Amino acid sequence: MPDDQLVGAVGSLPRWVYSIGLRTRFRGLTRREGMLLRGPAGWGEWSPFVEYDARESANWFAATLEACFEGFPAAVRTVIPVNVTVPAVAPEAAQRIVSASACRTAKVKVAEQGQTLDDDINRVAAVRQAIGRDGTVRVDANGAWSVEQGLQAVRALSRFDLEYVEQPCRTVEELAELRRLLARQHLDVAIAADESIRRTGDPQRVRELAAADIAVLKVQPLGGVRRCLEVAEQLGLPVVVSSALETSVGISMGLALAAALPELPFACGLNTVRLFDADVTDDPLVESGGVIRVRSVTPESDAEQRLAADEQTAQRWDARLLEVCHLAGHPDRKPT
Repeated sequence: MPDDQLVGAVGSLPRWVYSIGLRTRFRGLTRREGMLLRGPAGWGEWSPFVEYDARESANWFAATLEACFEGFPAAVRTVIPVNVTVPAVAPEAAQRIVSASACRTAKVKVAEQGQTLDDDINRVAAVRQAIGRDGTVRVDANGAWSVEQGLQAVRALSRFDLEYVEQPCRTVEELAELRRLLARQHLDVAIAADESIRRTGDPQRVRELAAADIAVLKVQPLGGVRRCLEVAEQLGLPVVVSSALETSVGISMGLALAAALPELPFACGLNTVRLFDADVTDDPLVESGGVIRVRSVTPESDAEQRLAADEQTAQRWDARLLEVCHLAGHPDRKPT
């Protein structure tokens, strides 16, 4: 579609920019911003992180267009098991978060800037104690470790019977090297790839280098539910569907992917609305009994008034939207 037609089509959609606080600092953020748009097929969310350039943000926007104009593929399940997410908090807080949830899988953030491996060990120990021996614990380093640091950390954390460690190192090559080293040292901890799939521009590299045992897929960063299904088929790895720290509108997009996958062997990381101090609906997509039921979301009529970003923030998002629309109309154009 030419960019002027795309700008016109998107410009006619009802939309607004939200700004919502987080209960605990997460991914370095204390507030989350994004845009909600309503199209013929329903509501979509567009919430690339503020540091992402136009080209990367365009991937996220492709997912928004799918939600607004196409809708989602047929579902093969209506209930999605999910994990409880534990930010990089003190052990006592981590234990409270897990104890308050019915989820039987906990995903624990580790390798937080300014913290130590001992902090990670104490947090994961508290989570293991709270969830019990029959619960499942996974950790996520967001690519913060070198191979040597990753090996040291996994060796120390493996005592807690980890399901997997997500994105321990930044590059695909480092993941592959760490995976080989773990095997040589008989450390039976699986590697899950997240950023190496959604940010490298070449997800096949993960398979070519045998860099991971599990693929973590996120709908917005990869360009939509259908695109994620294609990536899953190409990779041939078990899939965990995770959120990109979205409102319930964005979570509904992730649930649509989890519902459409042929197999879903792991709990999904889609229970993150609980990290927000508000949501765009009075009936948010959060777990009950360790699962979330697949359904669409319509923001409440007063949500825009309650949660709208200030004018300067809204103008910045409108400018981002215009830039991405122009880039989508000319995919070879360099972002300005």
